[in-house]
Amino acid sequence: DLIVEHVHAPKQVVAMDQPFRMLATTLGGDPYLGRILTGRVESGTLKAGTTIKALSRKGELIEQFRATKILAFRGLTQQAIEQAEAGDIVSIAGMSKATVADTLCATDVAEAIPAQPIDPPTISVTFGINDSPLAGRDGDKVQSRVIRARLMKEAESNVAIRISDTPGGDAFEVAGRGELQMGVLIENMRREGFELSISRPQVLYREVDGQRLEPVEEVTIDVDDEYSGVVIEKLSNRKGDLAEMRPGGVGKTRIIAHVPSRGLIGYHGEFLTDTRGTGVLNRVFHDWAPYKGAIQGRRQGVLISMENGTSVAYALWNLEERGKMFIGAQEPVYTGMIIGEHSRDNDLEVNPLKGKKLTNVRASGTDEAVRLTTPVRMTLEQAIAYIDDDELVEVTPRAIRLRKRYLDPHERKRQSRKMGE
Repeated sequence: DLIVEHVHAPKQVVAMDQPFRMLATTLGGDPYLGRILTGRVESGTLKAGTTIKALSRKGELIEQFRATKILAFRGLTQQAIEQAEAGDIVSIAGMSKATVADTLCATDVAEAIPAQPIDPPTISVTFGINDSPLAGRDGDKVQSRVIRARLMKEAESNVAIRISDTPGGDAFEVAGRGELQMGVLIENMRREGFELSISRPQVLYREVDGQRLEPVEEVTIDVDDEYSGVVIEKLSNRKGDLAEMRPGGVGKTRIIAHVPSRGLIGYHGEFLTDTRGTGVLNRVFHDWAPYKGAIQGRRQGVLISMENGTSVAYALWNLEERGKMFIGAQEPVYTGMIIGEHSRDNDLEVNPLKGKKLTNVRASGTDEAVRLTTPVRMTLEQAIAYIDDDELVEVTPRAIRLRKRYLDPHERKRQSRKMGE
């Protein structure tokens, strides 16, 4: 009662006498109704079966269609209604091309409702079939046609991604706004039983008047004062330009910087580590800018398995002096699988299956107790950001593994020579 008494209801300007207009804010789909757009009716009324049209943000005609169904929420369920009025939040079916930020309106309306533009995709990731020796053990959806159908279904309800086929036919290029968005899609698919091979994210460039342009994002960061220095240093190393820095409250600093999208790949996890989990980072597309040059990537090489089988604790114990392990004992491995990070800058092929030689000699202190260091376990986003251009992330419902694109060592050498020519 206290809330009702002191918090007044919002005042709505209801224009019932004007033609029907609605700004589409979300996109959905239904196997029977097809494409569905949801939004708030700005003016007028709409009856089911009425012919209406869709206008772009610039007022250009997209399509004219019949509103086959009008749906409204009643509690937690959607129900069909005969008429929508100004102020109602409804979902409309019947269109085939209209999308988010378009205006659905009566046929005599010529002006679109002002809307924020949809940020363009900035990176692309290749989704391929899992062709490793362990394929098919964890998931049941491994065929390329099943993967393609799932991605196309996602594109129908997610306006932020675009799907295109690759020349080989067994992989698909998915363009989106960032590796975190890709991580959400991949995580949903692996929970549905898919097995995938994921490539390193590639930035989408543009060519304008012979000049290569790259997407730049505006990054807004709120951190404690003590962490502002390391954050600015990391953004500078990633070709970021500091646009603004000001106090953001007691003991807080707000940093606004313009950073190339490729410089932000893998940065979110590093940012949380640098700020001890206290920092807040938001990013939005800013503009296209001239290419700013190479950004230093991963410095260390990797440890690559040269055998198929199950890892042995004794072998991993001997390999720990070579670098950090990504796997533990008694885990399946195969030729070409990345099992750790090398302490040097070159890749090294190792044998994680090599056991201790048995002899008849037994003496006190001869047998050493094998105690392994806890392996590094990467999240999906960390793995995608970690891999190099010649590597892939193998994603299954039960595991996330790193591997070389070409599992055969001789094929890797041939491809390396080809790239060097």
